[in-house]
Amino acid sequence: MKPNYIHKLIAQGEHQQLDFKFEIADSRKIAKTFVAFANTDGGKLLIGVKDNGVVAGVRSEEEKYMAEAAARMYSSPNVKFDYKEWHIDGKKVLEVTIPKGKERPYYAHNEEDKWRVYIRVNDQNILANKVLINAWKRKARPEGTYINYTDKEKLILEYLEENDSISLSKFRKIANISAYKAENILTNFLALDIIEIEISEKHILYRLSKSFGDI
Repeated sequence: MKPNYIHKLIAQGEHQQLDFKFEIADSRKIAKTFVAFANTDGGKLLIGVKDNGVVAGVRSEEEKYMAEAAARMYSSPNVKFDYKEWHIDGKKVLEVTIPKGKERPYYAHNEEDKWRVYIRVNDQNILANKVLINAWKRKARPEGTYINYTDKEKLILEYLEENDSISLSKFRKIANISAYKAENILTNFLALDIIEIEISEKHILYRLSKSFGDI
């Protein structure tokens, strides 16, 4: 592949599987992007490229070591990645590729000394909620996930057959149940791929999964 490959990537702009970083000044901050990619669909990080797509170049070898620290010291489990160096117009760009992880959830160690789970939504790294995190954990359990199919489970499925989506607060209201019980039902359905989750900066919604809707 030629440097033109990097120009084509830059031309795409930042999106769910591509991020630009002028530099790595803090391994903990870059760990958010690493785990967000690993928790979602994987992605590429171009280091030495400004947000507007201008190639600034990597300033030192230290950037590479800081990327390694982000993946190994400030991510849990460790995020797998590989990297290539590209020379564009006399400047060095580091291409870091992170595959979709097999050990979700991945946590990043943030500036407040806390471990948090992030997902990639469009070109943003957003905090995952408790329902999604617990659904990943239940999916990984060898004993699987079992559901007690009560009136509450039936209610949410019937609601989603008639409506596009539902929020946690709406589910709690129509089912007249606690937040804990509502979250547990949503977690089970998400772990079994009966429903899907949509997380954005403005809302968190749940809808029937396409595969379940086709049954």
